[in-house]
Amino acid sequence: QVQLVESGGGLVQPGGSLRLSCAASGSIFSIVAMSWHRQAPGKERELVAVISVLGNTNYAASVKGRFTISRDNAWNTMYLQMNNLKPEDTAVYYCKAKLKYDYWGQGTQVTVSS
Repeated sequence: QVQLVESGGGLVQPGGSLRLSCAASGSIFSIVAMSWHRQAPGKERELVAVISVLGNTNYAASVKGRFTISRDNAWNTMYLQMNNLKPEDTAVYYCKAKLKYDYWGQGTQVTVSS
């Protein structure tokens, strides 16, 4: 199994930037993909970005061109660089690791407000 811990959330003004990190431990050699998801109050959790073991990436239309997902080669840490943040980006952000099963972190709050 895999343990995931997110960090880097906080309060930022519209137009600002944040960098989220997701530290992975455990059976990280079995990870085939990792992803960031978010859940705003009263809404369903949605996929933000995903990165595969080959480094292929995909983004939700709402964040394409503003967010960048990346990882180190050993799957120890995954990142989400978020630029030009908007109030609608406010949510709890979760990282997920896909192995035989899916593993989730506990989430980190991102609030975009003036």
